[in-house]
Order: sequence, then structure tokens, then C-alpha cells
Amino acid sequence: MRILIVEDEPRLRAQLVQAIAAAGHVAEEAADGEQAHWLGEVEDFDAVVLDLGLPRLDGLSVLRRWRAAGRGMPVLILTARGTWQEKVAGIDAGADDYLAKPFHMEELLARLRALLRRDSQHASAQWQCGPLWLDTRSARALVAGQPLQLTSHEFMLLAQLMQRQGEVLTRTELSEHLYPGGSERDSNTIEVFIARLRRKLPAGCIETVRGLGYRLVAPGQSGGAGA
Repeated sequence: MRILIVEDEPRLRAQLVQAIAAAGHVAEEAADGEQAHWLGEVEDFDAVVLDLGLPRLDGLSVLRRWRAAGRGMPVLILTARGTWQEKVAGIDAGADDYLAKPFHMEELLARLRALLRRDSQHASAQWQCGPLWLDTRSARALVAGQPLQLTSHEFMLLAQLMQRQGEVLTRTELSEHLYPGGSERDSNTIEVFIARLRRKLPAGCIETVRGLGYRLVAPGQSGGAGA
């Protein structure tokens, strides 16, 4: 998952980036409202952690502009002003959840997981595709009850495929969910990670759709022509 973190306080922003990356997501960051607004307009994110007290453009204005432009990604707002008026203003602007500072990082991660499940229409943190089972909360994956030893990039790639199992994902889409925006996105490396995953998963789980990309299916349930 790609998560945008918008926070002007450098230390807290670094802590959020570290915690969210450790949870198996790609964490991108913005330090002011104008940068956040631009990133949210031109990039696709699975969720946003948005501070309200931002320089250059406040968080509520950023959120209102995103929603007016039709950007529907889940947004968790943060504020040092934990009043009910701030909460109402944030929800009215289009926020999906609210957390007042100071907060425990574990609570923020739990709320973020809930938003991601809600948006992807998964009822729990545990996803399944045939004998393959993945827990986004503990960052664990099993095949027929046996744990898989995955690198962080392999886990993120598998999670993206499982979230949209049965759908064809292009190499570009997959690479965007593995690498922060500031790093070079080489879609050719996706082939390497796909090959590694195939060696660890049951045969037939990951199909290649020629000229398009890849899709995850349960073994024995081919997605159709082109695989």
C-alpha cells in the first residue's frame, strides 16, 4: 500500500514514515500543504495521514480541494487541537477518521489498517486466496498453514496482488506500490520479484497476462485467456 504522510514537524514525520514502512507499506511524505495538495492530485495513494496545522496551506483546505477534485482516498487527520469543533470540521471536509495529538503509534496504525480494509472492502486484516493466507496486521503470509519467508518488497507485492486478486495489475501499477515517489521506479524489477514469489507460492497462483501485467488467482482457477 502507498501511504502519504503530511506532517510539518520533522521528528514526528520521520517517526510516522518509519512506523508505516515497518508495517509493510510504501511511505511518502510532504512537509507543507501545497506539496501535499500537489502529490494528492497527481499520485494515487491508498490512504493519507494528514496533519491539519500545516504551513503554506492548512490541512482542511488541502482535504477540501482533494474532495472537490474527486479524490476519494481514505484520509486520517491529525491535529494538536483535540476539540470537537475540529473533529466536526475535519469530518465535514471529507475526513474518514480523526486522531488528536499526542497519540500512540499503535493506535494510528490500527486506525490506518481499518481505513484500508474499509476502502478495499476487506472485512478483516486477514486475506485469503485458495491455500494462500495473508495477515496485514502482523505482516505474515502462509501457504496451507506453513509460513512463507518473504522480504519486505515481496510481502508488499503479494499484498497488492491479494488486495486485487483476479484483476490484472500492470508492472507500472505494482512498482508504484513498492517504491516511494522520490526513488527510481524500474518496472523491470517487478519481473524479478514476481519470479521470486512464484518460487515460494503454489504453481499457478500468479498469472502473466501478455502485454498487460500479472494477476493472482487461486491454483486451478485460471483468470482466462492470455495467461
